[in-house]
Amino acid sequence: MLEGECTSSEIDAQIRKAKAALEEFGYGPVAVSAKEFNDYMTGPIFSEDPTTLRDVLGNEYIMIHELAEIMELKKIGRKIDRNVIMETPRIPFYTAHLNAMVTELKYALHRGDTYWAKIRLRQHKESVLDDDPNLPEELRPRAKEIYEKYRSLAKQASERPLALHS
Repeated sequence: MLEGECTSSEIDAQIRKAKAALEEFGYGPVAVSAKEFNDYMTGPIFSEDPTTLRDVLGNEYIMIHELAEIMELKKIGRKIDRNVIMETPRIPFYTAHLNAMVTELKYALHRGDTYWAKIRLRQHKESVLDDDPNLPEELRPRAKEIYEKYRSLAKQASERPLALHS
């Protein structure tokens, strides 16, 4: 990801907000420092991604995703620094990514944000399923299962009648 001009206090404030949302949602505990987050977001990656640190800090759902991804990597003993993405073998890295995607999608649907879930599912299909040469073949079925399951859940949720109160 590209570096953005963000202060440690800006990063910390967004981490606190996303951490509170995740823990209220039942995911946690979340323990990610501003330095870890900055290092993770600005370190080298093995694919092109035009997303900047500021882009991530400005989007609640992407913050949820990135914090969950970092926590998934920590669960398997990875030290979070600028090189963690490049130094983590592909299967554990993509497993963390897919777990974080599930967390993000569940969170969006829990909030009733089917629009966001559909956007992310389209991105998941286009950038992971259809066009990611680094996705390990053994994880492709899981990536496809996530797409199909959450596409169906988002469709069902968006078709539910709205309760209008007068």
